Amino acid sequence: MRARHLLRSSTLQFTTVYLLVFALSAAGLLYFVYVQSRDFMREQTLETIGAEITGLREQRSMPGLIEVVDRRSDRRGPDRDSIYLLLDPLGRKLAGNLAHMPDVPFAPDHYSDFRLTDDPASPRAIATVLPLINGGLLLVGRIVEERVRLEERLATIILQGGGIMLLVALVASFLLSRWTLSRLEAMNRTARKIMAGDYTQRIEMRGGGGDEFDELAANLNAMLGRIERLLNGMREVTDNIAHDLRTPLTRMRMRLEMAQQEGHDDPQVRHLIETTIAEAEALIQTFNALLGIARANAGERRAEMEQLDVCSLTGEVHELYEPLADEKSIVLELDQLGPASIVGSRQLLAQALGNLVDNAIKYTPHGGRVVIRCEGGARPIIEVRDSGPGIPAGLRDKALERFVRLETERGTPGNGLGLSLVAAVARLHDADLRLEDAQPPPGLRVVLTFPPVDPAPPERGGPIEIPATPS
Repeated sequence: MRARHLLRSSTLQFTTVYLLVFALSAAGLLYFVYVQSRDFMREQTLETIGAEITGLREQRSMPGLIEVVDRRSDRRGPDRDSIYLLLDPLGRKLAGNLAHMPDVPFAPDHYSDFRLTDDPASPRAIATVLPLINGGLLLVGRIVEERVRLEERLATIILQGGGIMLLVALVASFLLSRWTLSRLEAMNRTARKIMAGDYTQRIEMRGGGGDEFDELAANLNAMLGRIERLLNGMREVTDNIAHDLRTPLTRMRMRLEMAQQEGHDDPQVRHLIETTIAEAEALIQTFNALLGIARANAGERRAEMEQLDVCSLTGEVHELYEPLADEKSIVLELDQLGPASIVGSRQLLAQALGNLVDNAIKYTPHGGRVVIRCEGGARPIIEVRDSGPGIPAGLRDKALERFVRLETERGTPGNGLGLSLVAAVARLHDADLRLEDAQPPPGLRVVLTFPPVDPAPPERGGPIEIPATPS
């Protein structure tokens, strides 16, 4: 499976969005836990400081306060994280384990965060300042270095966890999409083969537990089986009708030709015989064209496909139709930029190319010009360009339908099957068929662009027959 196809698939986009939403939700939950944990630990610290302040407020004299602060400031005691600083009204230190007042703003009932010294690596602390009655100040706080490190560690863990969840979400979405697309691609491959005319193909059922894909495959296979039976029945009826009608028509033409050879003195009888022979021949050609279109659409000629040089084929068609062009004083040019290797049915391609050239000669006025062009490359191209009246852009798609004749533009006899056969052959070969204005105008430019071909066994040559398909 191509990576580009996978990246552009809606399955990957849907699963990625879904898993990203899940990962972001989980990250949001972790962030909420982090914030709540951080706030809880801060509240615990503030409650401890508040309890110490309550105990200090019970001291009624300055000497007693100094004694208690000195005792609590002893780092050899059980509580080594408490910090104190008692200052007289002149800002001189009376007691405590801080050398001086931190250079941060303090306000009553407000807690400030700071470092114990100017060294960026010194421990962090949080404290508040109480104004005393005599004008002095009492700073009470705690060292929170361990708590801050714990918060930072918790934040790092949450970020790493969020990154891992995001990565897992992306990998899971990729694998899930790849699995889903592999099942869908198997169905698409089968569908493409069926569209190419192989109605015996069936969708593979791979799920061991009979999942939704297997259920869908079973239903599609049942539908395909029904369609195949209907198509086979319709093809059989069509072939029988064509055979049953072609045979008496062929016999009737042969009898008329025999009657024509015997000779009749009456010119009117001879004219009727000639007209009837022409009409019988047109009917036979119509049946042949209809059968050719039906079989091309059904992919029956796929077994005839071989690697061939279409530029060589254009040369044969040019040689075959050059006398017809000379009769109308039309210049039939051949422009070969080959070789151009494709895989296809030599007989059908010759018939389709013959139809295009025959139409171009038929609708090009005397003294006009028809060009057959073949170009090799990654995507070989066959082009037939004439200098006739052309086909209006709005009618080109309709011109490819069966029995469609643009009487106002092209009044020559025909049954409207020539371009239909070309379109059917193009579909059989996965080729792109375009009808465009000739440059310079007027005229019609018909272009067949074939898909790239992989290296294949050497081409098989052989004589070709180009049955006429009246348009």
